[in-house]
Amino acid sequence: MYIIHSGKIVTEQTILEGFVVVVEGELIRAIIPKEQIGDYPEARLIDARGGYISPGFIDIHSDYIETIASPRPTSMMDFDISLREAEKILISHGITTMFHSLSFYKEDVFSHKPMRNPTNIQRMVDAIEKTHNRLHLIRHRLHARFEIDNIDEVDQLVKNIEDGKVHLLSFMDHTPGQGQYRNLEVYRETLKGYRDISDEDVNVLIAERQSMECLTTQKIKEVADIARAHGIAVASHDDDDIKKLDLVKSFGTTISEFPITLEVAAKAKELGIHTIAGAPNVMLGGSHSGNLSAAEAISQGCMDILCSDYYPPALLHAVFDLHEKYGNNLHEMFMMVTLNPAKAVKMDDELGSIKVGKRADLLVIERMDDGYPMLTTTMVNGVLITTTNYRIK
Repeated sequence: MYIIHSGKIVTEQTILEGFVVVVEGELIRAIIPKEQIGDYPEARLIDARGGYISPGFIDIHSDYIETIASPRPTSMMDFDISLREAEKILISHGITTMFHSLSFYKEDVFSHKPMRNPTNIQRMVDAIEKTHNRLHLIRHRLHARFEIDNIDEVDQLVKNIEDGKVHLLSFMDHTPGQGQYRNLEVYRETLKGYRDISDEDVNVLIAERQSMECLTTQKIKEVADIARAHGIAVASHDDDDIKKLDLVKSFGTTISEFPITLEVAAKAKELGIHTIAGAPNVMLGGSHSGNLSAAEAISQGCMDILCSDYYPPALLHAVFDLHEKYGNNLHEMFMMVTLNPAKAVKMDDELGSIKVGKRADLLVIERMDDGYPMLTTTMVNGVLITTTNYRIK
């Protein structure tokens, strides 16, 4: 049993002061006034030292594992080791549940990433599945990001869904001229940033990509129906048009990842679709692809969820940046990395908030004199994972 005291508790409704969190076994047992600590003499005390006691962060979109498993185009690390090394990093940033976002591409035109080879993808899918029944630090889940031109791998995707190995499914379309790359000049510059390629070759590649055979809307719906029948949330990716929202909603889509414009993000919210923005977008002051500013969309009430996308430290920093630099309500910003993503992926019955009976995934976040957020305690399922002590000398 633990009692976390002397902190500001981020509950579902507010940031609560003068109370403590009691953890027993895997669960949150009570939230009580600090004067009642003596009712639990057997509990081990954890001093939050005035910091925030927050639910663990739930990151439902991040391809960070690709970088850990394949740090160079010609280097492929052992996948079990990669997951174990990655979780040590992720827990240090407050991420207690990670949806590893694996890209199921037919061909990645931007760079040679051996991780995106179908054989390696399946090896990583299986490695993630193995984590559930062995010693581990965080909760590992799989977000299958399926490119709609990857027709040959549909059957394998469905098998993974039916085998219980997929926990979130999104359909992606990176065809130049729409979505993330609706501006062809952005596509050209992005491609040149990855490859030494001539303008003429870029034109040929664009023409080829625009004529690729893709999954029919009927086939996408069939796969989405299978996912939903297994309790898996379905997401769309880079929605760039209001009409597209109506289409993806007809598939049973409940999440819109990285809507391209403020208008689309607002419409998605109106339709009851969860909206996701990248936390790095907040830290950078805008989209690296020249699309929607996450901070602007959040200030306009058009975003529900933040994900780390490709930079795990961004979640923690974005929460405070959005409050202190942009004037957003701090409690609401915490919800964007805790309860809201839990709701989107149907985990909120057990995770995402500090509530009696829920699993004890907890963080203590203190602040340095200059405001830098210090993560000093992490707990997953009631197990104390790390305590960190910053020092002057």
